[in-house]
Formats: sequence, C-alpha cells, structure tokens
Amino acid sequence: MSALVDLKNRLAEINAIYAAAGMMSWDQQCYMPPGAGAARATHLSILSRMAHEMFTADEVAKALTQARSEVDPQSEEGALLRVVQRDFDMATKIPTALVEEKSRLEVESHEAWVAARKNNDFASFAPMLERMMEITRQEAEALGYRDHIYDAVLDRYEEGATAADVRAMFDTLRTPLVKLVQDIQERGKPTHDAALTGDWDQKKQSEFTELLAKSIGFDFTRGRQDTAHHPFCTGWSVNDVRITTRYLPYIGSAIFGTLHEAGHGMYEQNSPEKWDLTPLAGGVSLGIHESQSRLWENIVGRSRAFWRRFLPDLHSAFPALASMDLETWYRAINQVKPSLIRVEADEVTYNLHIMVRFEIECALLEGSVAVRDLPEIWNQKYQEYLGITPPNDSDGVLQDVHWSAGLVGYFPTYSMGNLLSYQFWNAMKKDLGDLDQFMADGQFTPILGWLKEKIYSQGRRYTPRDLVMQVTGKPMGAEDYLEGLTAKYRGIYDL
Repeated sequence: MSALVDLKNRLAEINAIYAAAGMMSWDQQCYMPPGAGAARATHLSILSRMAHEMFTADEVAKALTQARSEVDPQSEEGALLRVVQRDFDMATKIPTALVEEKSRLEVESHEAWVAARKNNDFASFAPMLERMMEITRQEAEALGYRDHIYDAVLDRYEEGATAADVRAMFDTLRTPLVKLVQDIQERGKPTHDAALTGDWDQKKQSEFTELLAKSIGFDFTRGRQDTAHHPFCTGWSVNDVRITTRYLPYIGSAIFGTLHEAGHGMYEQNSPEKWDLTPLAGGVSLGIHESQSRLWENIVGRSRAFWRRFLPDLHSAFPALASMDLETWYRAINQVKPSLIRVEADEVTYNLHIMVRFEIECALLEGSVAVRDLPEIWNQKYQEYLGITPPNDSDGVLQDVHWSAGLVGYFPTYSMGNLLSYQFWNAMKKDLGDLDQFMADGQFTPILGWLKEKIYSQGRRYTPRDLVMQVTGKPMGAEDYLEGLTAKYRGIYDL
C-alpha cells in the first residue's frame, strides 16, 4: 500500500468521527431535548478526543512525509497534502485534553446561552464564557503568532489574515459607510417596512423560503432546512448538507436567513464529489464562504430583479402583503436603519456590527477587558458606532451564538465576505452579461454555474488569496463593494 493510500484511509476514518460529531451538534441545535445536554457533552467530548488523537498520531505524520515523494505538488493530490499538512500542524499544537474540554464546554455553554438569552440573564452565562475565553487564549498561545494574539485565532478561519489586515479593512470602510448612513438619514427619501412585521404563519414561511432556496439551486434531495435559535449551515458530505432558519414577526428574517444559509449550502453541495469526505472538499475559508451567503442573500435576494420574479409568489403565500408593489417592497427590504441585531442588519450598517465584535474580541484575548464587563462595553460601543443602546442583554451582548462555541476570530470574515461578494459579482458580470435579466426570468442556473466553475468546484485546492486572484484578477479589496453599495443605496434613497 502506498503512503498516499494509507493516508487517505486514515483520513476517511477520522472524517467519519467528525461527521458523527457534526450530526450530534446539528441535532443539539435543532431537535435535542433540553435534558440531554449533559449526555451530549460527554459524547461529543469523547468523539473530539478520539478524532484529535487519530489525526495527530505518528502514523499520520509518517504517511504525510512519505506521500510527498509520491505526488506532484501541483496536482490534486499535492493540494490535498498541503491542506492536510496545514491542518495537522495546527492540530498537533493543541493538547488533546484541551480539545476534549472545549468540546464538552461547547455543548454546556450553548445550552446556557440559549437559556440566558431567553431569560435576559448574562450573569448565568458569564462563568462558561470566561472559561471558553481562557481556552481560546490557550489555543492562541499554542498556535503561535507574530504580532497580535488575535492573528492566531483569525488564521484558523482565514488563512494568512491578521488583526492588522482587519483593522486596515475597517479603516477603509468606516468613513464612507458612516457618510452614506448620514446622507441617507439626513437627505434620503423615507422608506417604510412596517408592513413586514406581523403574525406570519410558520408553515407558509417554511414553504415559501424552501421555494426560494430550491429556485436558486439548493438541492433538497441532498439537503434539508430546519429551525434553530441562530441560523446556521452544516454538513458532513456533499450529499448531506443542512441549513436552518428562524421565524420572527419580521417576515424578512426567515426569507433572508434562508437565502444566506442556502448560499453556504450550495457552496458545500457543489464541491467535487471525488473529493467528498476528504479535507480537500468544502469551502476554502470563512471569508469566501461568507461571500457566497452574502451574495445570495443581498446581491441576489435583495435585488429588484429577484423580486420581479418572486413577488407574485410572495403575494400568493401572504395575501396581507398583496398591496405592496415591486418598488415599495424593494425599498422596504433594503431599508437602512441602525438596529440592534446583526443578522437582521441592513447592508450599509452591517459592518459596523462586526467592528464592535472585532474590537471586543481583541480586548478579551489581550486581557484588557473582563467578561463580566461585556454588557456595559457592548452597549457603549453600540452607542458609539450605531447611535443606539440595547435595552437588554438578550438583544445586546447575548445575541450571537459564536462565543458560546469558542468561535473567536470568526466575525471579521463576515465583512471580508461582504467585500468579496461584490468583487465576485462584478467578475461574473464581465463573463455573463446582464445578470438582472437572468434573475427576473428566474434563470439562476447560469449564476450558480459560474460560481460552481470558478469557486465551488475548487474546494480547498488553492489558498483563499490565490483563489481570489484567480477568479477576479486582483486581491480582496473594498472598491467593488463600496462602489456597488453606494450606487445601490443612493438610488434607493434618491440621493
């Protein structure tokens, strides 16, 4: 048996354990009875330990070293070895005991977060968050970094990115976004979205959102949609991808939540099947993953052309909205207004929510801010950046699920995704022409096909930066995003 075949066999066994753990985590957020938390924490901690021990074993290191002599570094197998080596190097730096503890804490912390948010009780969640942040600091120190401790955690989600990169990105965005918000508030033609809030039938919302997801290309023969406290996408094969949404009085929550998660889901479903169940399959980074969810949610889903096709279906499903014509609906779903909840935020103010989280995460890792002080600091930053103060912690510091799972370093990738969504869209327009006409005609196959060819089918074969250069001909930047956003919203608000 060649070393490469031996390595692939070992990776397949490890993948099966991660898949079982992933299914348990999905079940926890969608269906698990509340009394099962302790048992689930035990199961997942054991599975995490087993997978980590198997992956960091000497036999894997030996197979990796020997396999390099068998393959061309520029081939698919060479790309697989590069990806596995990166994952292996990171995994071997983290003690198995810490992996096991974190996995157990994730389950317990998630259940505590759900209860704390429901009861507006940050104090009950704080002890678990303190331990999760301590584990994250230990992980960061173990991984190592050159300039700032945040670099270590960010690199796990966006290879090569640093805290300095994020600061530079926000420095580029801050002034033009603040100016655009000010112009809209001071001189913009008013928009009205009150009609979108009401008592909407959940079954009809589910049917309508699944219609949208299916129409743009999410394959329900290889995926499904369920309900969660915080929408997410997960999966353990290109043929088994799960998305979730949630149903709130604002009907746009379910609609755009589904489109967002379907964007993630289609990325996963359209990874090459020949790479399925290997580390080469799936999204290459969270920034590029978020570019797809934001592209389908905002550039497609909040476009006039998209609703030229689907507004009649909306009227049929929800007769209370039948009086809203296309222009009224389009302006309502694109209303710009500083708001409390990140996932419900409009395109223009969204990045301000991310700036708050990035600054807080840096301070937490540095140790300059204590967990117990987060509600006060959160509220201060929301007042500073968005001009509003959360009335309670449920709509403030407790609104996101990420910290309960130790996903520190994740948030900046949302803003990266915003920039890249417009950069990819503009590259697509150069190749395909009038994308609005495709959407108005309900023809999403050309759009999905381009994304599949250029991005989805590449899996993790290239680094994130190399893939962006390959697809767009330039590094990630804010120019396309700012130009597209400014043109869109100055048009909506008659500026």
